[in-house]
Amino acid sequence: MTGMSDNPIGEFLRARRALVTPEEAGVRVTGVRRVAGLRREEVAMLAGISGDYYLRLEQGRDRNPSVQVLASIARVLQLDETATDHLIGLAADKPRRARRPRRESVPAGTLQLLDVLGLPAFVEGRYFDVLAANALATALSPNLQPGRNRMRSVFLDPQERALHPDWETDTATLVAGFRESVGADTDDPRFVLLVGELSLASDKFRQLWARHDVQALRGRPARLDHPEVGELTLRREKLAIGGTTGQMLVVYHAAPGSDSADKLALLGSLKQAAASPIHTPSPQSDRMERR
Repeated sequence: MTGMSDNPIGEFLRARRALVTPEEAGVRVTGVRRVAGLRREEVAMLAGISGDYYLRLEQGRDRNPSVQVLASIARVLQLDETATDHLIGLAADKPRRARRPRRESVPAGTLQLLDVLGLPAFVEGRYFDVLAANALATALSPNLQPGRNRMRSVFLDPQERALHPDWETDTATLVAGFRESVGADTDDPRFVLLVGELSLASDKFRQLWARHDVQALRGRPARLDHPEVGELTLRREKLAIGGTTGQMLVVYHAAPGSDSADKLALLGSLKQAAASPIHTPSPQSDRMERR
């Protein structure tokens, strides 16, 4: 679970099967059940496939299921379109080869846009590395600067956690979006090291990762409790950057005329004041001015 799995389909199916109750699937419950979710034979029956074939899928003994079979299983497991596409992607035939870490380079035009945008914004890589950020983004969170990783910051940095009043919900969304961003490309050394580190260091990450939740990368509200300006409710938009492999431009903005918009403007002013040098007249120049 902390690196490239030999049986990603089986891991996904077992995790998602455990999250669907018999009542949700329309299965009549009789007697004592040893599992909280659906049994293998119940999934097979509802999907219209044999119990033996479904068992082979979970055990990784059949690695070439048809899209139709996977779509039927996805329906039983109540997966949405994003999670269904993820399951189908896990089954896609792709060569396994040694991988070297890929260098992610931000397009020059995007870097220029960050400087003139006038809103907190940063560029996020496939594995949620911060590749570039403007001063307003760093003012919003010190972890929004190049060289940091959002997964590591949110799970391992107490100050970053304090910034998120809805930390429980935010972390669940973050992990589900991370799994969608990575997809089936889990043999990249960057991914293996990051997931391994977080799995060892954070019980919460390990718990969420085991659920195999998948969520499309999209904009959503973000509530932040900033140490300088207080609580803000912002929108966080994620915009795909053309010509890159999975890079996103992430922009924070507030509703016009709102209290959060005023606080965001104040934060910008504080940042600008801190960056401006304070001129202190020297004693000699002060004497010259008095003459």
